[in-house]
Amino acid sequence: QVQLVESGGGLVQPGGSLRLSCAASGFTVDAYAMAWFRQAPGKEREGVSCISSFDGSTYYPDSVKGRFTTSRDDAKNTVYLTLNNLKPEDTAVYYCATDRRMGCTTSYFRPGTKTLEVWGQGTLVTVSS
Repeated sequence: QVQLVESGGGLVQPGGSLRLSCAASGFTVDAYAMAWFRQAPGKEREGVSCISSFDGSTYYPDSVKGRFTTSRDDAKNTVYLTLNNLKPEDTAVYYCATDRRMGCTTSYFRPGTKTLEVWGQGTLVTVSS
């Protein structure tokens, strides 16, 4: 059974950091591009990172570039998203997902419905003082 399970969310003060984890089962995370998305209340789901399976290249939108980092631990079959210098506007439910393709696509970072094949259940990040 193909499954993604996120963890690591919580309450953090502005300027703080968190590391989110996404554990995969039913496939190996090095086989496909793995992406992270977030959705704030009343807002569209948006892509915040992607790591390619071709060469491990990573991609981010300008809104998080320099603050968020995605990585992969093949031995643990887990993908991570490290969030630094968090801002209140980063508050959202964070999801990992894969479309079971090897490369990332810029459509993840553009407005529009995200129809990736496999999604986790999400983990809530709240940035507040």
